[in-house]
Amino acid sequence: MSAPERIPPRSVTPVDPAATNLLAEGGLTVRGRISEASNAALYCTVTHEGREAACVYKPVAGERPLWDFPDGTLAGREVAAYLVSAATGWDLVPPTVLRDGPYGEGMCQLWVEAVPDSALLAVVEREEPEPGWKAIGFVEAEEGRTALLVHADDPRLRRLAVLDAVINNADRKGGHLLPAAGGRLYGIDHGVTFHTEDKLRTLLWGWAGEPLTEEAREVLTRLGKALAEDGPLAAALAPLITAAEIDATRARVAALLASGTHPVPGGQWPAIPWPPV
Repeated sequence: MSAPERIPPRSVTPVDPAATNLLAEGGLTVRGRISEASNAALYCTVTHEGREAACVYKPVAGERPLWDFPDGTLAGREVAAYLVSAATGWDLVPPTVLRDGPYGEGMCQLWVEAVPDSALLAVVEREEPEPGWKAIGFVEAEEGRTALLVHADDPRLRRLAVLDAVINNADRKGGHLLPAAGGRLYGIDHGVTFHTEDKLRTLLWGWAGEPLTEEAREVLTRLGKALAEDGPLAAALAPLITAAEIDATRARVAALLASGTHPVPGGQWPAIPWPPV
């Protein structure tokens, strides 16, 4: 008798409703280490009930302590960022869960295969950006020349700028932007977020001081309700970040709605992360 034919597992995409269950319940197999990561980040496969996907597993045991983020864990903040992203309906962060793994509790995030996209960031030797681009700031180019760093005037980036303002992202670099198949854009690496003090550092300052879109105001209104003390998002965040950080997130949402504009650099903290890309 011949052996039964093996049915290959079905892959899962970031927009698949089964993705978070797969990440939370599936068996993790470590395939290798992501060497460029500053903390332990392991490339894995996760398999469950005939489904399989690549993912990133970041165990808490592999985190380096941060003097300016003494509370909580990088993994907890990564999951919290995903939950806020999911609550916006924009789904800008790949599915992410907190679970046990081969090296203890950690963050597990669906791997997104990036599609090359040169239309998000650019360095140009101009004083002002061309139409369709937003200025970030001047940088030193080759041979001591000064060039202008710009990002696209792209609605996907603009949504991400709003999300970063809500979660107080202290490290939005160009390398943390993942353009994906189907025209989607994801942001990753949200371990330094949710601080109670203003620490927003980002490449996406192009809309600073400009009015929020109507879509953004509607999303922020929903977030405010979900973040109320008895709201579902506040309850979901409680095991992941501190009560003070939830209060600060609630206050940032309220401040954005009150001003009606994208935030501007505060001046007490470097506005652009280094290196920017």
